[in-house]
Amino acid sequence: MSVAGTRAPLTVLLLAAGQGTRLKSKTIKLLHPVAGQPMVTWVARAAEALHPSQTIAVVGFQGERVRVALTGLCDAFAVQAEQRGTGHAVLQAAGALKGAAGLLLIVNGDLPSLRPATLRALVALHRKSKAVLSLVTTDLDDPAGYGRMVRDAKGRVMRIVEHKDATAAERRIAEINCGIYCADPSVLMPLLRKLRPNNAQGEYYLTDAVHALIAKGAAVVALKHTEPEEVLGVNTRAELAAAGASLYARKAEELQNDGVTLLDASRTWIDPRAKVGRDTVLYPDVIVEGPCVIGEDCVVRSGSRLADMVLGRGVEVKDHCVLQASRIGDDAQLGPFAHLRPGSIVEANAKVGNFVELKKTRLGKGSKAPHLAYLGDADIGPACNIGAGTITCNYDGVSKHTTTLGAGVFVGSDSQLVAPVTLGAGSYVAAGTTVTEDVPPGALALSRVRQLNMEGWVERRKKKAAGARSSGS
Repeated sequence: MSVAGTRAPLTVLLLAAGQGTRLKSKTIKLLHPVAGQPMVTWVARAAEALHPSQTIAVVGFQGERVRVALTGLCDAFAVQAEQRGTGHAVLQAAGALKGAAGLLLIVNGDLPSLRPATLRALVALHRKSKAVLSLVTTDLDDPAGYGRMVRDAKGRVMRIVEHKDATAAERRIAEINCGIYCADPSVLMPLLRKLRPNNAQGEYYLTDAVHALIAKGAAVVALKHTEPEEVLGVNTRAELAAAGASLYARKAEELQNDGVTLLDASRTWIDPRAKVGRDTVLYPDVIVEGPCVIGEDCVVRSGSRLADMVLGRGVEVKDHCVLQASRIGDDAQLGPFAHLRPGSIVEANAKVGNFVELKKTRLGKGSKAPHLAYLGDADIGPACNIGAGTITCNYDGVSKHTTTLGAGVFVGSDSQLVAPVTLGAGSYVAAGTTVTEDVPPGALALSRVRQLNMEGWVERRKKKAAGARSSGS
């Protein structure tokens, strides 16, 4: 949530009402994820870094879902029930802005790559120039679809013309409007109330207020940004992918500067919220989702996906693991092809091996589950050995139950532990056993059918089969 700054108050107005039809989606474009978060939350977080006195979002299409995405990032919401342009959107916030002092920073919600530094630079320019309104622009090789900045011979901003309203000469202008403004709300709002939708779209343009200010001789200044990919709105699926790639590349560079090794940064996708320790090595095709914390000196090998994970120091994640919302202790090993479902804990020096799945399970310090096991709703003590093919039978068709293993338990291969059941410290479970009752400490649990060897059975079977063939002929 926003907090008051030490300078003149700053109010942020986030425009988040448009549908974004060019994405061809049932979901409003601002809710589409970019690098792990809804697009609009990136913009809100960038604005939050300026410590505004308040942040107001104008919502419309799928407004309730947008409100949820902005939980904790906005102080108030205004509703634009009918999308009739940016000027109309700002007017819908008039009630929330009533009495607001200081500056108003208006930002479109479709700018996920936007950096806080760019917003700070705009506010600083606005204050230094003493302009009535300031905005961000950039140059594009192909500016089609964007509003063009029209300047006079001295380079002063004269007007902004939308693409559909531009003449052929104006469409050749490379400098475009990015939809980021800073203004005095006591000056801007009265102008917006006088707007008329005299344009090809039949909408109330915020840019028309800019024209009105210029016509009055008021100073309007532009901050030209040199990195278009940061300040361009997302309108298509291709632009959505490009915005995500930009954020991932930015995170990769940050980590490399902090001492993390990425063997191929272009094939490593790390959530910008994640923290990765020094001298950790991330192999190609690793995906890190959510606010993961990965300690120092870890190795995460190819094809692994980590979501909302916490890893200690020196952890090795081998190839093709899926790890979700769990905690890993120092020097633990996982994989290849291990699966940790939410709520699992792997303690220091423990091992989760090939094709082992944990679900809400604690694997104690130094314990091992090397191969082919399912351990669900289990509390496994230190120094245990879980044999290949072991299953905790945690579900009785109605409820889940817990399996508890004391320290130093040895479970032989192909065993079933039918919960609720407790295996005492130092107990053994013979291979192929189905455990349905508690096992005392130091005891051996054995529940196999006694083996019977029938001498000569194979030869007798062959003779019988041969006799059947000859009688049939």
